[in-house]
Amino acid sequence: MSNSAYWQERPTLAPLPFWPYFVRLLPLIVLWLVMALLLTWLLYARAAWSEESDRADMREWLDNTRIFRKTLAELTREHVELLLDPAPGPDHPNRLKNKRDEISEQIRAMTEAPRVYSSQLPLFPEFYKLEVDYEGVHPPAGRDASPIRWESPKPKPGGHARAQLHTLSFEPPLGRPDATAVIRLEYRLHTFHQMQKQQDDFRFWQSITAAILIPTTLFVGWLVFRFLQRERARELARLQAAHANEQRERELLQAQVAHQLAEQELLETQVKQQAAEHATEELGRQILEQQLDAARLESRAAEAEKAALELKSQLYASIGIMAGSYAHNIKNLLVRPNDLLSRCIDSNGTTREQQGMLQEVKNTLGTVTERLQQILRTVRRDPANAEIIRVDLVALVDESQHTWAEMGRDKWKIAITAKLPDEPQWVNGDLSHLQQAIENLVFNARDATFEMRNHLRDEAKRAADPVQRRQKLLDAASWKGEVALQVFRDGDSAVLEVRDNGIGMTEEVRENCLKTHFTTKRDNALYEGYSAGMGLGLSFVAVVLEHHSASLEIESAPLHGTSFRLRFPLARSDTK
Repeated sequence: MSNSAYWQERPTLAPLPFWPYFVRLLPLIVLWLVMALLLTWLLYARAAWSEESDRADMREWLDNTRIFRKTLAELTREHVELLLDPAPGPDHPNRLKNKRDEISEQIRAMTEAPRVYSSQLPLFPEFYKLEVDYEGVHPPAGRDASPIRWESPKPKPGGHARAQLHTLSFEPPLGRPDATAVIRLEYRLHTFHQMQKQQDDFRFWQSITAAILIPTTLFVGWLVFRFLQRERARELARLQAAHANEQRERELLQAQVAHQLAEQELLETQVKQQAAEHATEELGRQILEQQLDAARLESRAAEAEKAALELKSQLYASIGIMAGSYAHNIKNLLVRPNDLLSRCIDSNGTTREQQGMLQEVKNTLGTVTERLQQILRTVRRDPANAEIIRVDLVALVDESQHTWAEMGRDKWKIAITAKLPDEPQWVNGDLSHLQQAIENLVFNARDATFEMRNHLRDEAKRAADPVQRRQKLLDAASWKGEVALQVFRDGDSAVLEVRDNGIGMTEEVRENCLKTHFTTKRDNALYEGYSAGMGLGLSFVAVVLEHHSASLEIESAPLHGTSFRLRFPLARSDTK
């Protein structure tokens, strides 16, 4: 590499970062600041101590000096009381005048001795003005509240000595929150050799402070300069070494790239020669793969159809066995109660009211028996072999709501309501299958409310605060499950919605809830005394909707309830 190229590629030194070096220099800077502040504070404290002491002496002189029997502060307070007297007597003007004269005489007596013997008294005080200002006193009209002032006939010093004048403002306690008065004193102390000595001492300490701070500042600046210079040299050396390493790596990389390009050209030539040889073979392989894919697809379709048929068969078999067994056993149990009721009705020892109640019980048991017979016919029939008729969806939902509302209120502790339109909504379907599908959705909503109630109780039991736990238990006890049925028309479709305020479903559960034997209740043995599900209810609903050309929409979120919407095509008016 030539010298010109080297100097063109030579790395430039970037400005040094501020914060890393500042952190390293921070102890030195802090030490210098502490020393400077300490010297400044000592100088200021020595200069201000004498003046504060003088002001304290003057304030004490104003507050405690008694020429006759009272101090100036006490006379001022009495004068303010006379100025603000709400019920003055006939001699009030004379009393005001006498009090002002007394204050004037007090001021004159206090300033006379320092004025006459200014060079012979201790501390050598010189007074130039002493006044009592009633700036915060607002007397009624006609009462004189102007300041009472004494001024020295001796002129005030001028030039450099004027800086030695001080003014002291003193507010005596008046005992009234609505009035304030100020006693002002303009004075000068240490006017002779003591003041001169104080100024000499001040200049002496100023010289000592400057003699310490200036060399210290220069030394600290020199240390900072040397530190920054050394760090800059280290940074430059590091950058030069990094640049040299980068240059060597660049040359090595260029050599490797040239070698790889040569190998790549050789490989491309070989690939082009082999491409023509494998073209025919590749075409034959693609044709064979397409044939194999078609065969696999046909096999998968057959397997899927077979699996669907097996699932449907298992579903219908499970439903039939379970529901048929329950219905048959309950039907057999009702034979004896019906016989006993018939004997009671035929006997002559009962009253007319008892006869009516027994007849009502018999009619109810007859309805139950008929209902069980209908269930047996329903579960023994495949949904694919449905008996299609025109069904009023509004009447069907109204009948289901009346059937389960009382049991939901008294036994399940939930409210089952229905919101139905006035006009019928006719659809084509199997009455028993549709009735069973609606009941499955109601039972599913009932179980969801049970889970929600258990969740609220568990949350209340886990509360750490006893008061909060008690309140949550009360809220859980007062919580009431709700299942709402609604039928409405949407275009050419009749929509049945079953909505609850139960535990809700996660996205995973919502996607799998229609699968056969899928259930979230299997881990829990009981729900409020009812057996846990087997995962057949919603899958039966899905099969029924499939054979009725209907669709299902599910909206749900954890702890926010679930809504099932069954959308049926409306039946044509000419359908029998």
